[in-house]
Amino acid sequence: MEISFINLELSNVLFLFFVGFVGGLVSGFIGSGGAFVLTPAMMSMGVPAIMAVASNMCHKFPKALIGSMKRAKYGQVDVKLGIVLGISAEAGVLYGATIQTQIKETFGDVGSNLYVSMVFVVVLAVVGGYVLRDAIKIYKSGSTDGTAKTTKLALWVQSVNIPGTMMYFPSIGAKVSVLFTIPIGFLTGMLAATIAVGGFIGVPAMMYVLGVPALMASATELVIAFIMGMGGTIKYAIAGYVDIRLAMVILAGSLFGIQLGAIGTTYVKDYTVKIVMGVIMMLVLVSRGLMVPVYLSKMGYLEEWWGMGTLSENTIQFLDKTSYVMLIFALGVGAVIILYALISGYMKHNKEQAAAN
Repeated sequence: MEISFINLELSNVLFLFFVGFVGGLVSGFIGSGGAFVLTPAMMSMGVPAIMAVASNMCHKFPKALIGSMKRAKYGQVDVKLGIVLGISAEAGVLYGATIQTQIKETFGDVGSNLYVSMVFVVVLAVVGGYVLRDAIKIYKSGSTDGTAKTTKLALWVQSVNIPGTMMYFPSIGAKVSVLFTIPIGFLTGMLAATIAVGGFIGVPAMMYVLGVPALMASATELVIAFIMGMGGTIKYAIAGYVDIRLAMVILAGSLFGIQLGAIGTTYVKDYTVKIVMGVIMMLVLVSRGLMVPVYLSKMGYLEEWWGMGTLSENTIQFLDKTSYVMLIFALGVGAVIILYALISGYMKHNKEQAAAN
């Protein structure tokens, strides 16, 4: 089994540090771990998909630990729910890592890249579209506190009483059967091991299925990310897919960003978190989607499935560069929105305090 590591030149190190910083901002702000920008960024540099996922999981768990501790100070973390979901998520990580490894061994780096990119496109389209629509709906409703009402599904889940399985969770303010948390945790872990982004399932599921407020869901996801990241790192490291150099450079940048992102959540409304999440997801979707035909062409599927010839080298380079530009644009937009929310929220808070005094 061939495992290739890229050369880390100064330009690559600086780019990774910047990506880590923005990923940290996103992680601290929406609790997704930020890997949905980190994994595509490393793939754009030529890092094989499975190694990008593995290295992301390696950098994730210490960052998630710091982020969860930071947000716990603001009372946003439900530690009990995070641990309960984290246990079943770990099982999903082990299963997902096995699938990812088998794809790499069977189809090589191109097959792994195609698999990760297609999963990204599907998940980003479904989750990002739903979250963005929900955020706009809340905003248009004119809610003064910017929070969403508990969904009918969450109310039903909270009403179900299964003896011997009920557990009280502070973020929900009610008892919920742990049987509902098992599939959520497992799918979160499986997706995390596949594309290093378990928050795509974890955060929305906590909000819409269990009834956890958005800010607390995003913060609690960091606890789950810590548990998943530690187990996933060990699993992938044994197979030799963790590039510790990538993980450490990204971690260095993200440790700065995650604290700013966490602070920003104290000054914004729930729908702002959802808007940031949805916008970045849509932009990254376009970035990864542009690379799907490239991987299909390299594997010969364009000709086999649709009778098309392989893409020319010029077309491949165009799609590759456009994908990279879209990714940079997504990083920039995410950073601007979060920093704007942080600065404007901080200034508003100071004005309110000054008026009160």
